[in-house]
Amino acid sequence: MLKKGEVKMIHKMIKEGLSKSAIARKLGISRDTVAKYAKLPEGHVPVIKREPPGTTVDAYLPHIARMLEEAHRLDVQIPTSAIFQEIQKMGYKGSLRWMQEIIQRHSLRERVENEEPLVRFETDPGHQMQVDWVEFPKDGLSAFVATMGYSRTSYVEYVTDEKVDTLIKCHMNAFSYFGGVPKEGLYDNMKTVIIKRNAYGRGQHKFNEQFRDFAKHCGMELKVCKPYRAQTKGKVERFNHYLRYSFHNTFKVRLSMMGYKMTKENANAEVMDWLDFTANARIHQTTLQKPFALLAQEQLQLLPVPKPYHGIHPIKATQRSIAQEEKNKPKQRVHIPQRDLQSYDEFIPAALAYLYSYAMITGGAVWR
Repeated sequence: MLKKGEVKMIHKMIKEGLSKSAIARKLGISRDTVAKYAKLPEGHVPVIKREPPGTTVDAYLPHIARMLEEAHRLDVQIPTSAIFQEIQKMGYKGSLRWMQEIIQRHSLRERVENEEPLVRFETDPGHQMQVDWVEFPKDGLSAFVATMGYSRTSYVEYVTDEKVDTLIKCHMNAFSYFGGVPKEGLYDNMKTVIIKRNAYGRGQHKFNEQFRDFAKHCGMELKVCKPYRAQTKGKVERFNHYLRYSFHNTFKVRLSMMGYKMTKENANAEVMDWLDFTANARIHQTTLQKPFALLAQEQLQLLPVPKPYHGIHPIKATQRSIAQEEKNKPKQRVHIPQRDLQSYDEFIPAALAYLYSYAMITGGAVWR
């Protein structure tokens, strides 16, 4: 992390016309570091990012939650002291008071009384990634958001358009961030993903041909939410709310106080730190574990990050689309009308005359 004076020096040297490589040599830092701070607004005050400090209780939170849920199911009370004794047997070295404070911080008892499931893993590790756009029209920006279904690890990238090429680039960056490709991606009504629902029959949708080809290139199956049932991708929806109010609005206010506006460049530089040191490093309220910790398990089930995707020729895409339509069209049967045998009597004299002429020409061979 650079100091405020070093960041000022980078901006000053850039104004003087020095290249990023020359600045890196002068300051004794890497070129990537120079590029990172050059994107930030002039006057930006660096904030030291630290991963949220873990507690001695964190590793035992899922077990504590299961105990509380089971006690609630059986309609019995279980004192905190009994929970304390149980996790001591599992290796907990902290105090009873500290454990009580962490339980209160996550409102575990209140959530159980409200019959809210404390620990949920609806999908298997590496199975699904939920994808969505979050639009910020006042800033002229959109945020690509991808959330892994099991670990709840999320990736965010700010862009200025939602074209299919942009969507594909964001996917490739997300796969690199997660360390692999999930078995399926879940989407809503993105026009860059799905053209028409049930186009070839129930559950057989017409996808954007280029994006479908990209998904095939990655080995990822495409899934879409049911109409008017956005809650089927509720994991990414909940993260969208968290992104908007915990990062975007706060960062926008902070920039405005310094006299700057949010841009794609400074938003992406800042959001990566927020993901690494806040969003994916906190105790998630649904799993009661850190997303990054669960991602380590999930990565074992992911497909390898694919080679760069070079696109599909437009004519080839059109031919594939037509072929798909033809494949799914119902086969037409040819109708042959049935005739009464008497309807053929009128053809008999003409047929006999033809045979007689043919026989005479060939020297009567037929008659012999």
